[in-house]
Amino acid sequence: MTATLLEPAAVKAVTDSRRRRSRRRMLVHAGLGLAVVVAFVLSLTLGRTYYPLSDVIAVVLGQDVDGAGFTVGTLRLPRASTGVMVGFAFGLAGATFQTMLRNPLASPDVIGISSGASAAAVVGILVLGLSPSAVSAFATAAALATALAIYLLAYKKGVANTRLILVGIGLSSMLSSVVFYVLSGAAAWDMQVAMRWLTGNLNGATWERALPLLIAVAVLVPVLLYLVRDLEAIRLGDQTAMALGVPVEHVRVALIVIGVALMAFATAAAGPIAFVAFLSGPIAARILGPVGSPVLASGLFGALLVLVADFVAQYALGTRFPVGVITGALGAPFLIYLLVRTNRSGGSR
Repeated sequence: MTATLLEPAAVKAVTDSRRRRSRRRMLVHAGLGLAVVVAFVLSLTLGRTYYPLSDVIAVVLGQDVDGAGFTVGTLRLPRASTGVMVGFAFGLAGATFQTMLRNPLASPDVIGISSGASAAAVVGILVLGLSPSAVSAFATAAALATALAIYLLAYKKGVANTRLILVGIGLSSMLSSVVFYVLSGAAAWDMQVAMRWLTGNLNGATWERALPLLIAVAVLVPVLLYLVRDLEAIRLGDQTAMALGVPVEHVRVALIVIGVALMAFATAAAGPIAFVAFLSGPIAARILGPVGSPVLASGLFGALLVLVADFVAQYALGTRFPVGVITGALGAPFLIYLLVRTNRSGGSR
């Protein structure tokens, strides 16, 4: 009798909890999406020269507006659009790896994937003398090859999360040594070109450079969002995920391929912008709370971070810096904080 009376109350409590979680999730995603739109619009209107929103809209619609046509249509619009896509791709890739490996340090730019792209770009620029488009393609292929090498080296009857992270960090150190070695023998001008690419920046962004990333985002993001439920199951542990009917190894391989591809195409478009993938996941998870997967929120936060950091780098410091300088300045203290917290917790996090 008592159990019968309590059952409707328990069901109502569970239903209300799910509604609150769903409402919070929608509000966070909507808020981050709105913030990205506002930052995108401001990046088109503000700068060394201010253009009213009416002129910006006219340029976006293809009309010829004196002054704004070149500045907004040729310079600011491709730059801001590339920034949104790059930040979105980095954020998604970072959250995917961090969630799958259950470790906030397991970002692609920490475990060596970005280092593979960087090493290839430096070799392509300074040794092979490749064109900018060829350097981007070479860096993309190298990022994919680096991820494959990390996976194969870490594989032993499955992939242990800690082993994959340690292998990635070790391989990252080796690739960084390649970068330093090649840079040590480079001419001053060539070194400046390579360092601008290595820092990560949106200077010279064009629709031609952004198109491969746009195609990658359009194709890969829907697949990634479809796999989010399986990703959340894997976060509970491989045994639990298998008990829930998730083909763990197949899903893990698919997630790695998608995350690496997003990272590689974003890196080819703007260089390895430091710590965007690393920062976006943990911060988005804090904002979102325990109400679902942080993957989409991380992508939105990554887009917002790149737009804001690029605006600060261009206009707020008296001289123009690559966007990677700002994100690096933000990410380095956060990395130290995570390392200290992990050490104090005995490596449990």
